[in-house]
Amino acid sequence: MTTIRLLLSTALLAFATWVSAADDALPTVSASRMVEASASVVAINHETREVTLTTEGGESVSFTAGDNVRNLDQVAVGDVVTMTVMEEISLSLVHPDEPMAAMEGGMEAAATAAEGEKPGVVLADIEVITATVEAIDLEAGTFSLKGPEGNVMEFAARNPENLKKASVGDLVVFELDRAISLVVEAPETM
Repeated sequence: MTTIRLLLSTALLAFATWVSAADDALPTVSASRMVEASASVVAINHETREVTLTTEGGESVSFTAGDNVRNLDQVAVGDVVTMTVMEEISLSLVHPDEPMAAMEGGMEAAATAAEGEKPGVVLADIEVITATVEAIDLEAGTFSLKGPEGNVMEFAARNPENLKKASVGDLVVFELDRAISLVVEAPETM
């Protein structure tokens, strides 16, 4: 899983540009995106918890709401379900005072609607992965990172000048912040 997330982070960051406060500052980069989608409730069976939604584009999706969905009895045909996903990925180079091993960690939080309200949930998580710089090839403009699981991957530097600011043994810190909001509202409240 770490390898996939590390590759995802690197791929998403490929679209961003390096930002530095000064010529001698360590390189950092970040990228963010927000996606929002809405769908209308076109059918709901409160006993079986089966729900059918239709998007603005006319696509339908049906599912059975799990027991963790609170207040499903408050949902009615015509209600609008809005999902918002926000993601921010950042990458920074760090010169540790002493050698450090690559690692990963994270934190999650969730909040749900109060009893009797329309269903809603906000989920947030932060994941931090560090990788150790294993090799730098200034001529080729590439560098290799060793992840927390010991996997080594080679990457092409978007800005090869930044490789001159890095050394073998430095850490590259990847941080992925995500927030997902799912809200159900009656059409007249929108």
